[in-house]
Amino acid sequence: MRETEEARRDLVTGTALLAAFALWTALVQIVDVQPVGQRGTDVGFATFNTWFHGLTGVHMALYAVTDWLGLVPVAVCLGFGALGAAQLVRRRSLLKVDPDVLLLGVHYILVASAYLVFEMIPINYRPIPIDGVMEASYPSSTTLLVLGVMPTLRYQVERRAGSPTLRMLVTVFVTVFSAFMVVGRLVSGVHWLTDIVGSVLLAAGLFVMYRFAVASIVRRLPAQGMEE
Repeated sequence: MRETEEARRDLVTGTALLAAFALWTALVQIVDVQPVGQRGTDVGFATFNTWFHGLTGVHMALYAVTDWLGLVPVAVCLGFGALGAAQLVRRRSLLKVDPDVLLLGVHYILVASAYLVFEMIPINYRPIPIDGVMEASYPSSTTLLVLGVMPTLRYQVERRAGSPTLRMLVTVFVTVFSAFMVVGRLVSGVHWLTDIVGSVLLAAGLFVMYRFAVASIVRRLPAQGMEE
């Protein structure tokens, strides 16, 4: 019963977050749109965005640090990919791979797809050129990657690890790392504030829906021994 209630709550929360992202994306394109971006490109919430950007300034060293640390969630994805591949080889059937791991692969594909869609259909561009190139800025791809992947690490460790100490350490690491990356990306000056907000809403919505999918599917399947 408790698991059912949690799943319902995740469904409502995830749907609300994704709806909020869709609404926010629409607002970014219609509210206070001014040609204040690179080469006179339009930026929504222009007054607020330019004020915040002027407040933080540009810090390329911080940008470089957060850019390199973006490899951490990539490594997490590869690690879980290796886990799924190992289960597939050992159990000789895709259907015998832990369903939460299969769903995790789907989740990562959705995160990557969201990034590709907004790269192909730019909502706005970064406040500054990167290596002389105008790059799409909404939503922040690094923020989306971090918040789309790192919570899954904590979630999987909570499900699989028997050690309370390990679970606590991973929780602290994920929380501190994610906070540093989001704040670092925000104050580095390579994104508009609205880009970060959009990424937070989208990543949170996708993660909560992943958690809902796991809860909904796993409780309908016979128990399988999960990898430690």
